[in-house]
Amino acid sequence: MQVELFDYELPESLIAQTPLKDRTSSRLLTLDKARGNIKHQTFEDLIDYLEAGDVLVLNDTRVLPARLFGVKADTGAKAEVLLLKQLEGDRWEALVRPGKRLRAGAVIAFGSEMNPDGSDSPLLTATVEEEGTMGNRVLRFTYEGIFPELLDRLGHMPLPPYIKEQLPERERYQTVYAKHEGSAAAPTAGLHFTKEYLDRLAAKGIQLAYVTLHVGLGTFRPVSVDNVETHDMHEEYYEVGEETADAINLAKANGRKVIAVGTTSARTLETAARESKVQGELQACSGWTGIFIYPGYTFQIVDALLTNFHLPKSTLLMLISALAGREQILAAYREAVEQEYRFFSFGDAMFIY
Repeated sequence: MQVELFDYELPESLIAQTPLKDRTSSRLLTLDKARGNIKHQTFEDLIDYLEAGDVLVLNDTRVLPARLFGVKADTGAKAEVLLLKQLEGDRWEALVRPGKRLRAGAVIAFGSEMNPDGSDSPLLTATVEEEGTMGNRVLRFTYEGIFPELLDRLGHMPLPPYIKEQLPERERYQTVYAKHEGSAAAPTAGLHFTKEYLDRLAAKGIQLAYVTLHVGLGTFRPVSVDNVETHDMHEEYYEVGEETADAINLAKANGRKVIAVGTTSARTLETAARESKVQGELQACSGWTGIFIYPGYTFQIVDALLTNFHLPKSTLLMLISALAGREQILAAYREAVEQEYRFFSFGDAMFIY
């Protein structure tokens, strides 16, 4: 299957650069995957598609202020680091720029504080220990104090490269239910929810359940092969707790639907289904997942999916094509472009049911 089959035309003007003031005021394109019917609604209409006993599964990961701007300690040249995954202790997998100048042994300094003698010392330094491809590096950090506090002080939100404007409030790139810190990007389908709207869903009898998947390296890397089947998927850490597993098993037993909020939740649930030792029963589990879902895949847990609009030729577009069919998805995207929906992280939403 060729990657080119998942391409579509998108005017740059439709890439949302800023979030809407009201999280729930985005538009909602709904797609009936069985019939191919498309409707244009608002996000608040989502509640009309859900029934008591259904389970809405949300990814409660929290985004790290993982983008650091510093200088090379020896030359003073500017350097940028994007933290992707903590390996052990103070060693991290990261993307660096400029990669050609940050070879093994290079030291990057971040922030500064005044010493008693009037000299400056960096608050944080990173030494390049290992080199990978495409700017990938393993860094070891050195500092005094508490690393998360320094990161909160020095770091910036790791907005995707297609967003050119500054984000005035950090929390606008977090879901309102973000809990477990560890992501290099937000699970953006969840950005549409407010606490009040979640309360409305719960009041209707819709079960809210949570999984954790820390969004990592793959979010920032395009598919670089021609054939879908040869793409090497990144791995991300995930957790599914007993309470969530029990809620989903009960819903399935009662003929209710499981709705994943975002592709990260969908990948987590389908990974957990693979790991379960009892056929047809979801069990609590955790670990690293590199699951790659594309057309031909049969979903075991996810019945419906709330998602944003994804980049052309991306693994996320392939995932939703597996759920609703490539031709139906691309037809819906063409209509979204015609109707001038807002695309990508801060854009509008799509509900596939």
